[in-house]
Amino acid sequence: MAELSGKYLVGVYDDDDTVLHAVPRLRKAGVKIKEVYSPFPIHGMDEALGHPRTRIGIAAFMFGVTGCCVALTLMIWTMGIDWPMIIGGKDPISIPAYIPITFELTVLFTAFGMVITFFISNGLGPGTHAHPRFDVRSTDNKFVMAIDLGRNSMTVEDISRALKDSGAEEVNIKQF
Repeated sequence: MAELSGKYLVGVYDDDDTVLHAVPRLRKAGVKIKEVYSPFPIHGMDEALGHPRTRIGIAAFMFGVTGCCVALTLMIWTMGIDWPMIIGGKDPISIPAYIPITFELTVLFTAFGMVITFFISNGLGPGTHAHPRFDVRSTDNKFVMAIDLGRNSMTVEDISRALKDSGAEEVNIKQF
């Protein structure tokens, strides 16, 4: 994640529907929104902000396929080629007997892979610093819209007026 620096205009909202409907109005007015912070996920906010559809599902599928292939390769190699054993009268390479372990390794690889992907994609993990908060109430009961003043060609007064008109309770300037 990129470090925050510069001046930001922060609009504080009281309702999730208000902030969700404010985003398209502000974008249409020419305001470039940095991010919207909320205490819980708001359905439709990604589309309203113009974020592209996530490709995290593709990563999950690939981790699952990798786990499935590793499990089948491990069992076929160990039970059928390297040390073939006949257990219960089954063939040394008996795919139906391998299904439970294949499922377990598929789930294991997917779970660990997604946790690692989450940490990497969000800039978290060892050696990272806490992200500065625009408003401490954004983790409790308020919805915060951050607007980078360096990226906007509009004046602070115009953006503040647009935020107030869209339903913001407070408009503050935050310097990082």
